[in-house]
Amino acid sequence: MADRLTGERLVNDMTVDEKSRAALVEQVLPVLRAKAEQADADGAFPMSHIELLRDAGLMGLIVPEEYGGLGGTLRDLAAATYAMGTACPSTALSFFFHNTSASRGLLPLEAIESGLFADEEIPVVRAFAEKVLRLMSGGTWLANFASESVKSSSANIAIATTAVAVDGGWELTGEKSFGCATGVADYYLVTARLDGYETADGLTMFLVPRDAAGVTERPQWDGLGMRGSANHGIKLNRVFIPADDALAVPGAFVKMLQCSRGSFVGNQLAITAVYVGAAQGVYDDTLDRLTRKTFADTGKSIAESPMHQVIIGDMTERLETAYLWLRRQLLLETCEPPIATKSEVYAQWRIAKGSICQAAFDVAMGAFKASGTSSATMNGVVGRAVRDLAMGLVMTFPPERGRLEAASVITSNKANELFASVKV
Repeated sequence: MADRLTGERLVNDMTVDEKSRAALVEQVLPVLRAKAEQADADGAFPMSHIELLRDAGLMGLIVPEEYGGLGGTLRDLAAATYAMGTACPSTALSFFFHNTSASRGLLPLEAIESGLFADEEIPVVRAFAEKVLRLMSGGTWLANFASESVKSSSANIAIATTAVAVDGGWELTGEKSFGCATGVADYYLVTARLDGYETADGLTMFLVPRDAAGVTERPQWDGLGMRGSANHGIKLNRVFIPADDALAVPGAFVKMLQCSRGSFVGNQLAITAVYVGAAQGVYDDTLDRLTRKTFADTGKSIAESPMHQVIIGDMTERLETAYLWLRRQLLLETCEPPIATKSEVYAQWRIAKGSICQAAFDVAMGAFKASGTSSATMNGVVGRAVRDLAMGLVMTFPPERGRLEAASVITSNKANELFASVKV
């Protein structure tokens, strides 16, 4: 259908309200698309996009209406990041990380409702959660910083940034290696570990103003991936954060995650929607160019040559594979009532993430081969797509690690079932 919203290509059963929110996203796509090539060439986030997204009312896309937001869900976010990914994957990625901050507001409130916090903890937890949500709905850009330069062989994300109690609040020291909107966001939502804790019970969260004393940006890096997302990260050197801007209740983070169907970052599925959107974008561009371009001797479309037909068929299969994995994961994480356990959803995600990103990258490689030397440039839709989608192969974890972890979950669950069935 000619009037179908871009986001409906992924979420093809939108409700009336979801279509209304997707229409807001649709309005910004022409501007994002127009500036995508320059953002990539500069390796910098287009600062004018901040006001663009604020004016469109999208900063509170998945914040409940009672906190001033649009009341969207993960379905809305996936549709939004997918649609933006077809236009400017870098902006889509940055927008995704802003929206992951909502989980730091929504999950604590769910944990309160589930009775996981003691009475004396509830006021502190509620105040922080509501502050996060109201900042977002009010147009404040939040950059969610969890990943670090310190890595662990036993975890995808190891938190070494420490929080030390001082008069009136906390001092943060550490380094965050990846987090979009560095130098762009108004606040960095930083995950840290309480001094003296070695377990997940010590994980805490802080709202760090971008210009706070002791906050500096890490050096720019000339890497692959979505170069206009400002993802070079920050350093924290004894940064003071008032108690009111902290959720430093021991065990709070673990209790939050008990209420989540998803992952550590929050709404992580929507990051793969960026990659599928980018894959769809390069697929459409390639098919259009190859169809319009003709052979000089026969006048037939280049797209009709046997070689190109094979490549286009392969691209189509890989793109559809990405859609199938993504839509299945979206169903598992949003349907009511749930149709899978948290463990099953987690295992499915570990496989899905890698499968989606691998398939999306394969689409870009097909476009590269089909387009020939004329498109083998650093600029242009094909050149950007190859580099943008390559990052999905290593972002957070590669496909191989995801499958390994999924297998571990599956076999551990099976072993537990067998053990429980043994009669003494």
